[in-house]
Amino acid sequence: MGSGKTTVARALAKRLGRELFDLDDAIWQANHRSPQEIIEIDGEEAFRELETELLEKILTQNSNSVIALGGGTWTLARNRELLARFDALTIWLDARFELCWQRIEAGGKTRPLAPTREIAESRYAERIHHYQTANLRIEVSPDEGPEKIAERIATLVFV
Repeated sequence: MGSGKTTVARALAKRLGRELFDLDDAIWQANHRSPQEIIEIDGEEAFRELETELLEKILTQNSNSVIALGGGTWTLARNRELLARFDALTIWLDARFELCWQRIEAGGKTRPLAPTREIAESRYAERIHHYQTANLRIEVSPDEGPEKIAERIATLVFV
């Protein structure tokens, strides 16, 4: 949360001339409820099931696209296996927790899985070992915009 996944994915898709899919947006479009609403009403497990179903649908129907995953998507083995089955290149935007928290606070939206700094930091610590298994690690600095990060990714991947 707060690493810049959606913003960088948007910039990367534009740079590459590819279609962008934001998994959270896809969940809203399919269910007419936000991820926050689904988590609060149906629970995190129900949300994760929807997330996996939609990820598989996107991968099946849209090769050569850029997909912005939710922060917890990659933490589930079934999703990592699904992405591997489709030979997806996975990229970890490695942002320090401090930067992520600043962005979460600045965003002003309530995050159901990170309502407080302590909970957010705990989730960050729990998830980081999963993120480290991505195909590519991109270090995110606070003074580098999404276009520059997308440019670095494009250069690394498509040289």
